[in-house]
Amino acid sequence: MLASLCRKWTRLSTGNLKPTWKLVNGDASSTSRRRTARGVSSGAETIAKERVDTVVIGAGVVGLAVARELSLRGREVLILDSASTFGTVTSSRNSEVVHAGIYYPPNSLKAKFCGRGRELLYRYCSEHEIPHKKTGKLVVATGSSEIPKLDLLMHLGTQNGVSGLRMLEGFEAMRMEPELRCVKALLSPESGILDTHSFMLSLVGEAENGHATFSYNTVVLSGRVEEKKMHLFVAETRSFDEGEEAELELIPDLVVNAAGLGAQAIAKRFCGFDQRFVPSSHYARGCYFTLSGTKSPPFNNLVYPIPEEGGLGVHVTLDLNGLVKFGPDVEWIECTDDQSSFLNKFDYRVNPQRADKFYPEIRKYYPGLKDGSLVPGYSGIRPKLYGPKQPQVDFVIQGEETHGVPGLVNLFGIESPGLTSSLAIAEHIANKFLK
Repeated sequence: MLASLCRKWTRLSTGNLKPTWKLVNGDASSTSRRRTARGVSSGAETIAKERVDTVVIGAGVVGLAVARELSLRGREVLILDSASTFGTVTSSRNSEVVHAGIYYPPNSLKAKFCGRGRELLYRYCSEHEIPHKKTGKLVVATGSSEIPKLDLLMHLGTQNGVSGLRMLEGFEAMRMEPELRCVKALLSPESGILDTHSFMLSLVGEAENGHATFSYNTVVLSGRVEEKKMHLFVAETRSFDEGEEAELELIPDLVVNAAGLGAQAIAKRFCGFDQRFVPSSHYARGCYFTLSGTKSPPFNNLVYPIPEEGGLGVHVTLDLNGLVKFGPDVEWIECTDDQSSFLNKFDYRVNPQRADKFYPEIRKYYPGLKDGSLVPGYSGIRPKLYGPKQPQVDFVIQGEETHGVPGLVNLFGIESPGLTSSLAIAEHIANKFLK
């Protein structure tokens, strides 16, 4: 991929530096491999250098949205991802829910981008025929002690400009959903679901129709700030395990670090970047179980309990094919090395025994759940900026005004509502950082 990438940018970029080695038949020659640099290049060894316009690191839904937006505004965008295709990590391992914006502190980035992003997302799905449905959502209190928390969500949602919110008595909610049991519920009619893969595929197509090039199986090994520009050292993903040999040095005018789980690990490898601006990384795995043995879904609306520490609680989500999913739970995990987050080497297996904790939680609002009806589904990992027992943290979007490096934008902690917020985040970056 790097071979064709080098040739493409030689054609597209008017300010390229002449490569100092050639790629032969899609691979580097043995001579050039002996001249590749390891990790952060000191300049003593010479590799190919390419001037490029814009680099987006990460082809998850946020990176794709950013690439599309920048390409539509005339930028030549290069998207790098260590995986073999787009959206293989958090973007494909979530609830696929369009959030309304009721959970987030007013004036926070999460509140701002969720509200604006929801509007843009529904419009995009309608205009591009992306499968989606505005299902509505019920957030339920199953005991009187939870009612004050429900009132708080109503207050937050109202302050965040979410329309149509309505507090329901238990009997009203149970009339809507006969399988439900609760004492009170908050109805959010603006919440919904979408086909995330179709959405991402559409973003890829629009980006490619503009000025975007995708380079998969490509890892950013390191970076260096030189003459007020970021220099990125990249290689094929397989090289990462073979000694971290850089095969190409990219010199972009703009870098957007949208690497999700690996964003902090990549920023730590930027020589000359003040590490005080890299927040700590925390990881929360969430498992999903699917419902079996039913002829039709027990609910028409999404059903959420009161939020828990680190997540929104084990909730009911529906996909567009009628599959019922419960999850995710919260399991804080350790990431002992950068390589795990770099190359997504997390353990995504779902332990069937975790269902033992799901049944009692679900039966608080769905007492009709039958024993043995939960089947292990999938899991995902949230890129958190806070750990257990710590207060929640907002999205972090850093530009030169924060860290002092021209042309570098870092996106940290883009967890939920990242999918809903993706188009709004892209809009914000284009408006703020394009010169």
